[in-house]
Amino acid sequence: MGSEPGTVLTAGGRRNRAARALFDGLPDRYDRLAEWLSFFQNRRWRAALADALAADHPGTVLDVATGTAGVALAIRARTPASVVGLDLTEEMIRRGRANVAARGASGVTFCVGRGEQLPFPDGAFDALSFTYLLRYVDDPEATLAELARVVRPGGTVANLEFAVPDRALWWALWWCYTRAVLPVAGLLTGGPEWYRVGAFLGPSISGHYHRFPLGWTVGAWERAGLEGVTVRRMSLGGGLVMWGRRAGPP
Repeated sequence: MGSEPGTVLTAGGRRNRAARALFDGLPDRYDRLAEWLSFFQNRRWRAALADALAADHPGTVLDVATGTAGVALAIRARTPASVVGLDLTEEMIRRGRANVAARGASGVTFCVGRGEQLPFPDGAFDALSFTYLLRYVDDPEATLAELARVVRPGGTVANLEFAVPDRALWWALWWCYTRAVLPVAGLLTGGPEWYRVGAFLGPSISGHYHRFPLGWTVGAWERAGLEGVTVRRMSLGGGLVMWGRRAGPP
């Protein structure tokens, strides 16, 4: 992922460094394995996030933690908006650029950056999306405030994240899958690097919600100046899409 002019990327906190170490070697197989290991739900979740943004017909969108540009491409498929994809990991951005080129898509550009320290002025974008981000930052509440800062008043912010099912049966099945099946499936389909991801994800997800329950997260969105926060659980509670509007007149 090559830096764009004006982009400043600092070393980041402990969770940033852990994310970079985890994802640096994954981009070549990321898209295919992300679908397989999510039982092909990842695409549905991305579409739901893009639909939440498209309802307001934004002209410009910042996609934070863009990875290999899956969400950026989903947004472009539903809106004429210009999308800037920002990610911490250079290798992911390289793959994102390749994916955009392979699709023959236009209107998507990229830059290196951290969600906690965005290289853009206040209100620079009509809308913002972020995906699988808050588990990889040291201060989720401060990060939400920074994300909201670069969205104009009245603009939409939308998020996709893994979740923990709240019903006992689905929780038990989710726990068995994430602790036993996912690491082995990652090893068999992607090798040692994907085994590490599979072993990491379950404890990372449940640990995050233990520290920051969903009710706390909704409150943090509101304290960041976002209103009308909506929560949509998907895939028996394994996926979560949230969205809200930046407070103030458009």
